[in-house]
Amino acid sequence: MKLKVVILSLSVFAYTGFTAQNIQNNPGSNHGNKFEQLGSILPTPNIYRTASGAPGHGYWQNRADYNITAYLDEDKRNLKGSETVTYYNNSPDELEYIWLQLDENEHSSIRNAGYDTSSVLRPSTTDQQLKVTELPVKDNGYGVILEKVTDASGTPLKYTVNKTMMRIDLPKALKKGEKFVFKVDWNYNISNRMKMGGRGGYENFPEDGNDLYTMTQWYPRMCVYSDFQGWQNHQFTGRGEFALVFGNFKVSMNVPSDHIVGGTGECKNYDQVLTSDQLSRYRKAENASEPIEIVTLDEAKKAEKNHSKQRKTWVFEANDVRDFAWTSSRKFVWDGMHVTIPENNNKVMAMSFYPKEAYGLYRKFSTKAVAHTIKTYSEFTIPYPYPVAQSVEAANGMEYPMICFNFGRTEKDGTYSEGTKNGMLGVIIHEVGHNFFPMIINSDERQWAWMDEGLNTFTEYLTEEKWDNKFPSKRGPAWTIVDYMKLPKDQLEPIMSNSENIVQYGPNAYSKPATGLNILRETIMGRELFDKAFKTYAKRWAFKHPEPADLFRTMEDASGEDLDWFWRGWFYGTDPVDISIDKVTVATPNLDTDPKAATEIKYQVEKPLVNSFEDLSKIRNREDKNIKFYVDQDKDAQDFYYRYDRGQEKVSTKEYISKIDATPPLDAKDKEKFKNITAYQIDFLNKGGLVMPIILEFTFEDGTKLYDKSSAQIWRLNEQKVSKTYYFDKKLKSIQLDPMRETADIDTTNNLWTNNGSGRETSKFQLFKQKQDGSSARGSSNGKVNPMQAAGKS
Repeated sequence: MKLKVVILSLSVFAYTGFTAQNIQNNPGSNHGNKFEQLGSILPTPNIYRTASGAPGHGYWQNRADYNITAYLDEDKRNLKGSETVTYYNNSPDELEYIWLQLDENEHSSIRNAGYDTSSVLRPSTTDQQLKVTELPVKDNGYGVILEKVTDASGTPLKYTVNKTMMRIDLPKALKKGEKFVFKVDWNYNISNRMKMGGRGGYENFPEDGNDLYTMTQWYPRMCVYSDFQGWQNHQFTGRGEFALVFGNFKVSMNVPSDHIVGGTGECKNYDQVLTSDQLSRYRKAENASEPIEIVTLDEAKKAEKNHSKQRKTWVFEANDVRDFAWTSSRKFVWDGMHVTIPENNNKVMAMSFYPKEAYGLYRKFSTKAVAHTIKTYSEFTIPYPYPVAQSVEAANGMEYPMICFNFGRTEKDGTYSEGTKNGMLGVIIHEVGHNFFPMIINSDERQWAWMDEGLNTFTEYLTEEKWDNKFPSKRGPAWTIVDYMKLPKDQLEPIMSNSENIVQYGPNAYSKPATGLNILRETIMGRELFDKAFKTYAKRWAFKHPEPADLFRTMEDASGEDLDWFWRGWFYGTDPVDISIDKVTVATPNLDTDPKAATEIKYQVEKPLVNSFEDLSKIRNREDKNIKFYVDQDKDAQDFYYRYDRGQEKVSTKEYISKIDATPPLDAKDKEKFKNITAYQIDFLNKGGLVMPIILEFTFEDGTKLYDKSSAQIWRLNEQKVSKTYYFDKKLKSIQLDPMRETADIDTTNNLWTNNGSGRETSKFQLFKQKQDGSSARGSSNGKVNPMQAAGKS
């Protein structure tokens, strides 16, 4: 290496101080499997899912179309429904039965999933926690009541209910390309979600005696049958969300006539259910750039006082969606505005529904946040394809196609805190963003919570940043995950864990995967490579069913980056990042290069080099008279071991000449120029176990700064410790590791070195050796020089 050239061009030279000699000095401590490929872990590519991460030429998925009628009985708080389902078998398999989800059985005391958790005595107990144990357990009256299950002609079908799942046994096997039409009539008592929990149900407002209904997971829904799982019929416990098939929906909801209804898709009969003034405002809002009240605050307050006994039916249609949800209440204020998605010129109606209790916040922000979210997500993933996007204030957060439920109420006097406002905005962005993950990029939430929550939380973070550069995001930045990563190992699970088996669900399913993607984008891959790969994944798997391997493989395929080490560590492991500056050694390089180092060196070899031990194969081959060795037959080949050719010059078989290509000595002018060069060897320890890039900020005594970053591959030969050497022509004041806290390092106290005595141990050493050990430099294992290596060949 030529010090003079490097310094002139860079004024700093970094040397990664890890060689084969380091391995010899640290036997058994170099590395485990952090940089091994994931080939043995990921499923084998096939005609359905390729090694590139794209759907294969044989990819298929099934489909279900629904025609549903629903009757909301507000007095009894009961929902009665009837559905006709057309199920299409596009798989290569014959299906003898099909599976449906009965999610409302979650609230049943006798038909729930039965996933028990341990319980302990508490220091204090609330009335909600205080429950009298009844053995045997009595039916609490909740859950789905199946009234009739028939085929299209009305013939009863045999079915079995197993907790939250229902199997329908088909009259005959459903073959590839065939469809099966069946009908289900049902009803259930609507639960008070504010007391019983869950995503769907009603909230009662005792001040005015009204209910606000969020109708979710409300109809028997088809399970997914897929190439990677078969039937996804894992029980619904209330946590792990859903795996659903795409289809077209036509839904009619019969509700009290003074209710306002919002739902998945487009309403087809606004002219029948709205007043003329409301319909006029809706038409105006379709072309407005600011939210317009379709149902005004005054109208909502007036409706609260009169509980009509008349009925109206609202009709909605939605195509290519995986689910349908709706909301109904006479309390709703309703506003809307037009937004155009530039990428596909899609004209979308952004709307919000909210009670007067949320008016001060939702009127100002909600619909604008909806519009901002679908536009920003369209930039980072795929263009928003649907005609509407809606936010409903319902004191909770949950998502469905084209509609979501969020919180955000003011104090009684209409005031609110910054925390409430930002929390509301974060929830709206998050839940509207779920239109992309998993409503369109349709992952299996029941198994992989992070594939919808984590990817969505990451994109939420990007969207919050574009809403307000100072937005106080709690998930996404690397430093925000540190407290979770510090936890004891027995409180952690890998991201690649089933939804039901996670203790720290929020950090595991939301924060850690979102943070990991942000680290990939900002620190490891860079924005250009990451954004292209992420958009490629979204495009490939829009309206399909991706699995984790499809994401991992696509991100590498579209970027040209080998990220298996990252998936292995961040997604499959629980190790934290804790890289420390262990020691800094300072030296002044010796610039006097020995001119004799560039002369010819002669080596004497009396006979061919042989191994010090004769292995069994060699002995048996030599004893086998049928084997003719090439060198015994060819004199020139035999001389190959004794001869070194340099151009046309033939050298004696017993003498070899090698010229060392060393740096020429510096003249007096160069020595003067570089007399202030100082060398710094920095030793790093990987104390946490998770490998990451090494990012350094150098601060010099004159106040200037210099930054350097080494990729995570610096750890590939030794996952526990590495060294780097730098040469500077001015004195260092300090070295800061990970100055922007972008790697989620859990201990920053070992990330700083200073030269004022408060840093790590400092000592001097002779940086450049005048003499080298010839045998070790040339890699000889038997103390003799290999002529090919001496000649500079390998």
